[in-house]
Parts: sequence; structure tokens; C-alpha cells
Amino acid sequence: MKWVTREKAKVDRIACPWLISRFVDPKAEFLFVPKEKVLDVAKEQGGIPFDTPGAELHHFKEDGDDRCSFDAIIKKYQLTDAALLDLAEIVRTADSAPRKPRPEGAGLEAMALGFRTNAKDDHENMRLQFPAYDALYAYCKLKVGGQGKLEHATR
Repeated sequence: MKWVTREKAKVDRIACPWLISRFVDPKAEFLFVPKEKVLDVAKEQGGIPFDTPGAELHHFKEDGDDRCSFDAIIKKYQLTDAALLDLAEIVRTADSAPRKPRPEGAGLEAMALGFRTNAKDDHENMRLQFPAYDALYAYCKLKVGGQGKLEHATR
């Protein structure tokens, strides 16, 4: 399936492809296009638009709190993995303004900006950042598994 979003990705538009390719559609193809063309390209290509106004998979409010597209994908595809839900809090902090921000979110946002600056295009940005999301997911698995901080798991 083709998945279409806005170009010049930072946090949510890299986190979402990671989530999609790891948990929803392992054969996903991602198209990054100018923001005003996302819905049209998705329609033309028979793809799924995300993280753009007018798309089903976009920011929303729930329980009075801002949620990002990462949350919308988790909700739509009924993903219930506790570590993934923990990671969603970090992504949400880096991408929007939740009432209960996670401290890891500031680091994720800084990293995402750096990768976007260093990458030649959005596909390279994904390639560079996916290992960081794999690592964050592993961290979240340790955390929700009762192992506490990462240091405790490496002893």
C-alpha cells in the first residue's frame, strides 16, 4: 500500500512510517509530497494520506488532550502493545503539546530536527531515524516490563 504525507518530515511524519512499517503494513511505500498535494496524490495513487489536514490519520483531541497522527494510527489499527503506547507518549510530547509531557520527548524532537537537517531527502531521513525508533521501542519495552531505567537492564 502507498502511504502519502507532507515532505520535509520531522517527528510525526517519521514516527508514523516507522509504526506503519513495523506494525501495520510491512510492505508500505511512503510518498512525501508538498503539503497542498497530499490528498490529491493519495487519491490518484490509491494511497492512504496521513499527518495532513483532511486526512483520517491526523492530529485529534481525546480527553481534552492533543494527540498526533501516531496516536491516530494506533487507534485506527487497534494496536495495544503496552510498549508502543508508552512510545506514543514520547512521540506526542515531541510533536504536540500534551498535558503530561514526557522528558524523552525533548530529546526525540532535537534528534528529529538534526536528522532532517542532515538527510538529503525524506527517505534517507527515514532510513537514518528508524534505528532510533527501534531503540526507543526497546527502551519502552524494558520500561513497561518493569525493568525501570535502561541502566538496570544492562547490568
